[in-house]
Amino acid sequence: MELSAIGRAVLVAREGRRLAAYRDSAGIWTIGIGHTSAAGPPQVTPGLTITPKEADAIFARDVARYARVVTEAVPPGLPDHAFDALVSLCFNIGPAAFLRSTVLRRLRAGDPAGAADAILLWNRPAAVIPRRGAEADQFRTPYSVALPRARRGDPSPIARPEGASPPRPRRPVPRGSGLPPAVPPRAPEPAAPGLLAGLWRRVLARLAGRA
Repeated sequence: MELSAIGRAVLVAREGRRLAAYRDSAGIWTIGIGHTSAAGPPQVTPGLTITPKEADAIFARDVARYARVVTEAVPPGLPDHAFDALVSLCFNIGPAAFLRSTVLRRLRAGDPAGAADAILLWNRPAAVIPRRGAEADQFRTPYSVALPRARRGDPSPIARPEGASPPRPRRPVPRGSGLPPAVPPRAPEPAAPGLLAGLWRRVLARLAGRA
């Protein structure tokens, strides 16, 4: 799967965009849209600067990498909002941490509600707590119901990106899921004409006998 346009927009809002190297809340050298050396080139060093075009190109590479990690790790068929929330989490904590997380373990065990709650366990440093709350909300909430916020407590959600596709329809229940397939109600079969005629004759004879 790929990060949706809405997921991309809210991830940019969470990470921000800075064209000169800085230390993030955990003290890690960062540049562009949340890029660190752990994500690959360029190596982020004090004094490094980049252009807006370079920031976008680096972000595109980083997002593709993290989306691939999540795609290969999670059960198939996640809706866009849940997948996007997990990519946001993976982008922030890194692939190694995501792959050993309680979030992923609960999701693989068929407990999406528990997985959403487990997102909140990644609460250090304290500065990330509002982000974790927003990621958990995003995981639980279809985009058709509400657009995500960058951080829980923000006064408004992100604006829908121009050209963003509508939410994907829910997929049919796969075989082997333990749930019976939906069976459409069967229309009643019309009675045979001969049977109706016979019933009508018996009704008339009974009425005549009572007269």
